[in-house]
Amino acid sequence: RYFDTAPAYGRGLSERRLGALLAERPRDEYVLSTKVGRRLVPSPETADERDPMFDVPADHRLEDDLSRDGIRRSLHESLDRLGLDRVDVLYLHDPDDHEEQALTTAVPAMIELREEGLVRAVGAGMNQTAMLTRFVEETDIDLVLCAGRYTLLEQGALADLLPAALAHDVGVVIGGVFNSGLLARPRPPEGALYNYSEAPAPLLERARAVADVCEQHGVTLPDAALA
Repeated sequence: RYFDTAPAYGRGLSERRLGALLAERPRDEYVLSTKVGRRLVPSPETADERDPMFDVPADHRLEDDLSRDGIRRSLHESLDRLGLDRVDVLYLHDPDDHEEQALTTAVPAMIELREEGLVRAVGAGMNQTAMLTRFVEETDIDLVLCAGRYTLLEQGALADLLPAALAHDVGVVIGGVFNSGLLARPRPPEGALYNYSEAPAPLLERARAVADVCEQHGVTLPDAALA
């Protein structure tokens, strides 16, 4: 009963759908996280186009905004879409190109929101471990969302992030456990995705070798990936 969403997912559609799904559920019986750092801005000039990643109209565009005001406004806009008065966890969303602003402005703004009681926990969500490790070591965050870097196929997070999180008592949520889809089926097909693109042939071969081992032990590749 932990649900994660973000303004970027479907240009707001994910938050609206999730809010509708949870509307009749007891609020204390689930944990909900969303993200800040990339705000939705109306884009009437592209409204007749389709989003290249999600099957939704491109009537809004994403703009990076790691300012204190942008962080606060983004949270309230998400709450409006969700139809809720609070989220449990607030992540900074993929601040790869804004490392210093993330550390000096965005994270302190999120900690303010936590101290005000608007969110219970704050952190960052990324597809890399180096910056997440820096957040863990240098800021007062509660948890991180590490996507794709601790899976059946790769355990890069073991080198830096996980030891740092353990040392600083920071929680770790593992996301992207299927590596964008490569591990999502019992037998990885041709054209399977890895890191949002077609998986390289050597990696596809390795995933199939892992699938062979899973079959020998009576489990599926997705089950093993989740475990």
